[in-house]
Amino acid sequence: MRIHVMAGVMTVAGLAGTAIPAMAQAKGSAEASAAAVVNPKWTPPKLAWGHPDLEGIWTSDDMRGVPMSRPAQFGDRKFLTDEEFSKRAKERGNARDVNDAGTGTFRNEEGSRDFGYTSLVIDPPDGRVPALTPEAKARRPVPGTNGVGPFDSVEDFNNYDRCITRGLAGSWLPVVYGNGARIIQTPDSVIIAYEMVHDTRIIPLDNRPHIGSPIQQLMGDARGRWEGNTLVVETTNFTDRTSIGPNGGGPRHSAAMKMTERITRIDPEMIDYELRVDDPKTYAAPWTLRMTLTQQSGYEIYEYACHEGNGAVKYALSAERAYEKQAAENAAKGLPPPERVFERVNGADRGR
Repeated sequence: MRIHVMAGVMTVAGLAGTAIPAMAQAKGSAEASAAAVVNPKWTPPKLAWGHPDLEGIWTSDDMRGVPMSRPAQFGDRKFLTDEEFSKRAKERGNARDVNDAGTGTFRNEEGSRDFGYTSLVIDPPDGRVPALTPEAKARRPVPGTNGVGPFDSVEDFNNYDRCITRGLAGSWLPVVYGNGARIIQTPDSVIIAYEMVHDTRIIPLDNRPHIGSPIQQLMGDARGRWEGNTLVVETTNFTDRTSIGPNGGGPRHSAAMKMTERITRIDPEMIDYELRVDDPKTYAAPWTLRMTLTQQSGYEIYEYACHEGNGAVKYALSAERAYEKQAAENAAKGLPPPERVFERVNGADRGR
């Protein structure tokens, strides 16, 4: 796979304006090589009807080396220094060597290029996801693989476990594999089909109003428009059943959330992508994350047949019933319940 990331070279919103000076990026970093950075007069190719060309298969693989929230030692810096970048490049190279030599079904997709971003979050200036509100902290945690149960029905498993959706943000954020998406354009719409969990978004560009507020959808209701070379997509009408995190994990957002995406092609193989999250019922302040999506030679998207042979939910439920049966038998004999074994997953205990 080939990846070019360019977040921070200039913000998506800023591509039509002044670029951040090249000295802001670390020497040798992939973002410093983007066409729009090397030549501020560079413009993206256009489709027959005049819109900038975003079509193709894109992936966030190379963002796997960039933390979501910025480590405190970087302060308000969006870019690594030359020395810091050199260290990351060595670490990422070692990770690729290990995974390229691996075999099996779930090989890590480590990408192929190195980027000098200090974090995916770029606003607030400290690059950290804002604190949760008291209301958000009081919500039931996302169940399933991110919790310890109860496991009494299929609704005790998260949307990713059930192959339903990873949510809008989770469909882009890089994980172990399946980080691709196909973008298709028509004069009056943009279609984004994600590799993992087969979500497809159809984004109208014809100025139609959003659907009625009582109607809620897992991926929300999107409306797009062009601002110069930037595609701006505003999405509302979410449910409160998804989260913002890799594979759709993390704290639940509210149904009042609004997301604004800004998508700009900055290179033959790079798209700058920003996602603004505005949910005052969940976060103490709005915040923005930035990735650079890239094209890679030979990257193909195949059918994502999530339910074919997938027994995870069934086996988890049957195991819980078996545990309860054994616990009842032990209780009848005056014995303690069977031991549960827990492992730490994303900071929480998970039984197995």
